[in-house]
Amino acid sequence: MTSHPQQPAGISIVLGGEAGQGIQTIEELLTRILKREGYHVHATKEYMSRVRGGANSTSIRVAATRVQAPLERIDLLLPLDREVLPRLRPRLSEGTIIAGDSEVLATDLPILDVPFGRLAKEMGNSLFANTIALGLILGLLATDRRHMETLLTERFSGKGEETVAGNLRAAGLGYERGEELRRSASISLPEIARAEIDDEIMLNGSEAVALGAIAGGCRCVTSYPMTPGTGAFTFLARYARDFELLVEQAEDEIAAINMALGAWYAGGRAMVSTSGGGFALMTEGISLAGMLESPVVVHLAQRPGPATGLPTRTEQGDLQLALYAGHGDFPRILLAPETLADAFSLTAQAFNLADRYQVPVILLTDQYLVDTYYNTPAFALEGIEVDDRTVETDDDYRRYRITADGISPRGIPGRGSGLVCVDSDEHDEAGHITEDLALRVRMVDKRLAKLHHLDDEIAAPRRTGPAAAAILVVSWGSVNPIVAEALTLLDRDDVAHLGIRRPYPLASDLAGQLAAAQRTIIVEGNATAQLGGLIRRETGHRFDHAILQYNGLAFTVEQLVREIGARLQG
Repeated sequence: MTSHPQQPAGISIVLGGEAGQGIQTIEELLTRILKREGYHVHATKEYMSRVRGGANSTSIRVAATRVQAPLERIDLLLPLDREVLPRLRPRLSEGTIIAGDSEVLATDLPILDVPFGRLAKEMGNSLFANTIALGLILGLLATDRRHMETLLTERFSGKGEETVAGNLRAAGLGYERGEELRRSASISLPEIARAEIDDEIMLNGSEAVALGAIAGGCRCVTSYPMTPGTGAFTFLARYARDFELLVEQAEDEIAAINMALGAWYAGGRAMVSTSGGGFALMTEGISLAGMLESPVVVHLAQRPGPATGLPTRTEQGDLQLALYAGHGDFPRILLAPETLADAFSLTAQAFNLADRYQVPVILLTDQYLVDTYYNTPAFALEGIEVDDRTVETDDDYRRYRITADGISPRGIPGRGSGLVCVDSDEHDEAGHITEDLALRVRMVDKRLAKLHHLDDEIAAPRRTGPAAAAILVVSWGSVNPIVAEALTLLDRDDVAHLGIRRPYPLASDLAGQLAAAQRTIIVEGNATAQLGGLIRRETGHRFDHAILQYNGLAFTVEQLVREIGARLQG
């Protein structure tokens, strides 16, 4: 084991400014140009719940190897507004280069004076400040100027030749300034090797979920828009005609979940996309799905609560909500993707699981995951198929026939000669209301038996590190890659990591893995160790340490290096 952790790879570039200043435009252009240059990039954002004003920032990590976790460190900061520096000051160090307009920033920190605003006004449009900043960064990194010019032309071509020409001049001015600073050694950034990633794709978590839904055979998506679950919904709406999707913005969340249940009843695979507050309103519909034994897929993009909470920030705070939503006892499956590739594959898989087991499948993402984007190999379509488990009914068809595995044959109206009767009241095998109490017990037992047959290979935990490690670190969902990199940097030969991607039902061998470790640490993005509590309830295991974060921000690699390292010393 090493005594001093390694430093995270790559360069950390942070852009900051008010909402409406165009920070996201710079982020989009910069990351795509860097990807064309052969750099691996990882971008995540932090923004306030307002249309204008405030202090928003986007963090872009540039590296020679694949990166899937955010950094705390800032190597280059471009603040376009004076509110940025006070907010980001805890992340600054003596090595941080700050390039900005000293008159605007009005700070005691050393500033490399680049008057973006004045230069933009001299060019005739204050919005050019962003483009100048973009050019500055690309000049500092010694990128191919042609990539910048090509992408700017593509990005602004729809706004007319004058706009294109203006942005090219502004970017050129910034690029030349960056070159001057680099050559004069005023700024020194480490050189990064390039990689062969031309064939890789660049997308965010919302897009990965949406594409996974399409691959999973989704034919209908319903939603009452709610940040951060809206991104997947709007992406599917944009491409509804291409994939023959029915997209419906419902009048409220109750209507959205009931529409999705209706779609499954009629034979169409459906998904609802929402966030915690919206999902809370859907709980009656989730319970209805339990009684109807109806498949349904819900994308629950988590944000800090309770109530409105921090609507534009991140948290893993809805695990218990998803686990216990709906009155009565009925089974469900919870999935928590850890990467963009996982968001794609687990979403596709969610539809087959819902169809096979006839239960709600809830996909737990969070604001960090859905808003983060990076380059990744094109998603593998091999092995992904629409596993339709519906049957053609006959005259003796019984929708809720009691079976050994608890899964009844699911017919759809009009396909066959049988009557497909479903009921929200307790019912007999044919779907007719009953108050036979002995039958009630058999029906409850039938429903609960389904998940006893769930294959342990479905969204299995990912374990890395020594098989006989004395210390086991456990995390779930989007936190997994951040923990994984932190442990790589700590380079301990007595520590293993278990990244959970299916919070419920838990893997059958989890209790054994936990019991085999001398010490265990749980890492979660919530205040009460919700997964840790579930594991204790299910297995009796109590974690020795809990590393929790609930300030609305994602963990960073360096933060987990410190916090896990401190527990390892204990």
